[in-house]
Amino acid sequence: MMAMRSFTHLFVGIGNAGARIVEGISADGVVKVTLNPAHYVLRPAEYRDRIEKFFSRLPKDTFVWLIFEDKPINHELRDIITESMPEDPIRIAYVLTPRRELVHEKPGWADGFETVFYDSLWDFLREDMPVRIAFDRASVNIARMFSRLCYYLDNQMLVNIDYADLFNMIRGGNVGILRLLNKVDFEWHWGIWERGLVGILVGNDFPLRDAHEILSRFQEILAKKDVIWGVITDEDVSGVEILALLIKGW
Repeated sequence: MMAMRSFTHLFVGIGNAGARIVEGISADGVVKVTLNPAHYVLRPAEYRDRIEKFFSRLPKDTFVWLIFEDKPINHELRDIITESMPEDPIRIAYVLTPRRELVHEKPGWADGFETVFYDSLWDFLREDMPVRIAFDRASVNIARMFSRLCYYLDNQMLVNIDYADLFNMIRGGNVGILRLLNKVDFEWHWGIWERGLVGILVGNDFPLRDAHEILSRFQEILAKKDVIWGVITDEDVSGVEILALLIKGW
């Protein structure tokens, strides 16, 4: 039997928002790095040199997730990272774009990544809520989402999702979203997305036919009807949890 290829997830938090997310990720075997733009501004040459030395040595079997808010100083650090990296590691961006839907516009820097995931934070921004609190709540949710993604990839599913599925789904220049849900509002505009990877975590008492119904609904609405899916049962879970990774070509 052929051995399963081993990958490492490297999560890189750039700036305050990115660092909060990365620090909150809880998953075995991941590598977490945070970059502080203030340190870069104070000592640009020294900080650049440290970044270049670290990222130029990455092994090829690495998923590199750059997580940051859409700000000029964060993009400056993103540029240094991507210019320093060898070609082999798999590059993925997760960018926070408050009240802005990146699906409708492709930024010039996106060509350096297999997929750019974005979050416009509409689920968290409220008129009566300070922006700082909205970012804090979003950070907790996004960190939990990344933790679950690693859990799904590294644990045995009733129907398995593996790294080959993830790589085949994200490669090729895409824009996408990642969502961690306890229920799915199928009236939402899921139909703008073409393909998806959907993982479902259920308790032992949750009917598998209901999980299959959720998956079949996703397959109906995605433009290319292309869904890779898996189910994990956990006796400590009550109800259902859905991780949806949805993408479209740019």
